[in-house]
Amino acid sequence: MATYRILSFDGGGLRGVVTAVLLQRLQAARPALLADVALMAGTSTGGLIALGLRRGLTPGALRAMYLQRGAEIFAADLWQRVRSVGTMAGARYPAAPRERVLRELLGADTRLDQLGGAVLIAAFDLDPEASDPARRDWKPKLFHNLPGSDSDGAELVWRVAMATSAAPTYFPSFDGYVDGGVYANNPAMCALAQSQDPRTGGPVPWADIRLLSLGTGAVRTVIAGSEVNWGYLQWAPKLVDLMLDGVSGIADYQCRMLLGSDQYFRYAPFFPPEHNVAMDDVAALPWLLQWAETLPLEPLQAWLDAAWF
Repeated sequence: MATYRILSFDGGGLRGVVTAVLLQRLQAARPALLADVALMAGTSTGGLIALGLRRGLTPGALRAMYLQRGAEIFAADLWQRVRSVGTMAGARYPAAPRERVLRELLGADTRLDQLGGAVLIAAFDLDPEASDPARRDWKPKLFHNLPGSDSDGAELVWRVAMATSAAPTYFPSFDGYVDGGVYANNPAMCALAQSQDPRTGGPVPWADIRLLSLGTGAVRTVIAGSEVNWGYLQWAPKLVDLMLDGVSGIADYQCRMLLGSDQYFRYAPFFPPEHNVAMDDVAALPWLLQWAETLPLEPLQAWLDAAWF
């Protein structure tokens, strides 16, 4: 069977510009990088990248989107700040600017089944509204356009993009969905599992799979002390980062154990200690761009030459 290539993109807000730059640099050196990719998976900003690439956008166009429209997406007027009471009683940013950008970027009428290849996009359904009340329970949702009885091919691309990027505390929910980062900020394991689903063409033989997982820059965080006796107020500012880093790390572990280094590569460089960039830090965009342009790519390129091509 032919090699089954999977590209996986982490969430991370404006730090998605790092992924766009990495793709641009890698494609310049290896023009066939994005050819014959069987599945592109993404969460939040990574979902926007996966959808954009399948829509035909180049990494350069995605890079420009972050630089030119990032401040528009992450902008709150005085009324929004007052109403949210500093995110204590509402989302930090309104949804309308993000919706406007995504409609323009991905097309107002484009469906998932009209994209140029398979995607898997992570979101979380707050209320599936099951007909049986006993089965009504929030749950992860993986939007995809693969063949099969559970395909989401009829869904509009921009709406899926809104769902996957509705990060709690940053944006309101959308259509009852919030950001898939609450369970799969790194969706690599979701994509690997999807490759084994018989409803969507699986199972793909393990030996045929090659999986490249790209992060958006990792923040070094610790909570010192052997006993942390905190309550809601102390934990609240840490929980989002703890959750995102935890689920990203376990997905990396699972993929490494299942595939090994010959078939799997994760590139998620750490920020320097003086540059722990928040996902909505518009002012950090110039530095993120410069940093991504200078990251060493030799180990990743060596793996691509040995395993991907």
